[in-house]
Amino acid sequence: MKRSRRLLAAASTVAALAASLAACGGSSDSASADGTVTIHVQGWKGGGSEPANVAAINKAFEKANPKIKVDFEYITANDTYLQKLQPQLLAGKAGDVIMVDSDKVKKWGDSGYLADLSNQSWASKIATDAQPFTQNNGKTFAMPMELIGIGMYANMDLLKKAGITEVPSDWPTFLADLGKLKKAGINPLALPDKSGWTAQSVLQAAGSSLVYQKNKTWDADFLAGKTTINNDWKTSLEQLKELGDKGYVNWKSELGVDEWSQGSADFTAGKSAFWYQGAWQVSSVKKAVKFPISFAPWPATAAGTAPNAMFFTGTMWGVNSQSKNSDAAKKYVDFWSQSENLGKFLTAENAASPFTGGVTPQAEETTAFNTAFKDGRYRLMPSNTWLTGTAETTIGSKLQAYLLGSASESQTLKDIQTAATAK
Repeated sequence: MKRSRRLLAAASTVAALAASLAACGGSSDSASADGTVTIHVQGWKGGGSEPANVAAINKAFEKANPKIKVDFEYITANDTYLQKLQPQLLAGKAGDVIMVDSDKVKKWGDSGYLADLSNQSWASKIATDAQPFTQNNGKTFAMPMELIGIGMYANMDLLKKAGITEVPSDWPTFLADLGKLKKAGINPLALPDKSGWTAQSVLQAAGSSLVYQKNKTWDADFLAGKTTINNDWKTSLEQLKELGDKGYVNWKSELGVDEWSQGSADFTAGKSAFWYQGAWQVSSVKKAVKFPISFAPWPATAAGTAPNAMFFTGTMWGVNSQSKNSDAAKKYVDFWSQSENLGKFLTAENAASPFTGGVTPQAEETTAFNTAFKDGRYRLMPSNTWLTGTAETTIGSKLQAYLLGSASESQTLKDIQTAATAK
């Protein structure tokens, strides 16, 4: 699933209309003659190739709440989702509960489309570092469903053929293992980059260790103008180039491979020892392959230093401010916040709980990621601040030029700085 997002344009007149419509919405539910309320739920997970146990959770909710029925609508992610929801929200016809991410929390929160959920019991239990992604102007507009990792997949059979017994956890070992694989005639690493997503994400994954282990408050310092991309991300950028210089990745060829379809198909076909993608692919990959796999943090650190894992604050549930069934909608969201229910979704997604004291499912394939999370060795992508959807796209394009030799290192760092500070 594509995790980059496009910004939503919200004119002041639209925001005013949405706020007006929201003011008209009541908190009491619209029930049928027998007292049954039906809530319409819309999301980009729960169908297609990502069922994510949503149907099972909906069934459990209906069993626990026999007077509330769930009318669930799966909508393809990204452009399709926005093109359907945006006019529906404007017209007051969107679902009672709608799936959002950090970008939509900001944009739809500004437009008045989302109900304030700050007083819900689960709001105070959101992990401190995840709270900013659920809030806008100090109000909580969404319930986080997951913290989901993005990192490196390994085909353990191919590693074994090259005499490698475990997934590397630091940069020198990683380079040495890539060399062993190449010498054994095995394609060492696949980094599909047709849309520019993979290169910019690997840059972020490398920086999660190289930048944030030195300064956990780097994002705040950057936003305050106390540091720059050029000062702190040079080594992360150079690692990308080193992979190409040593012949472990052919960046020109990778620009012709789609990240979201062909990349997955190639890895499951056993065409590379390592592959970079999100944990949301673990379940489908496990079903598609006969070889053992492992999913681990990107190994960017110095020899003997454990890497940080990189997590993305993924999907969330928001309540439509115009819902005529807001009580039932909030009850649905609250049901999802409970560990025994959310755990079904987290298991399918191979994700970590976004709640303090929440339960994170354990799986053999994700042991390295789960260990980093448990130990506090992780960083959440700042997707609601300087790493916006627009910035991600621009950075990806600039990195493609750099890795093809069309732009210098210094210029690329400047370009990334410009993209990250654009208003």
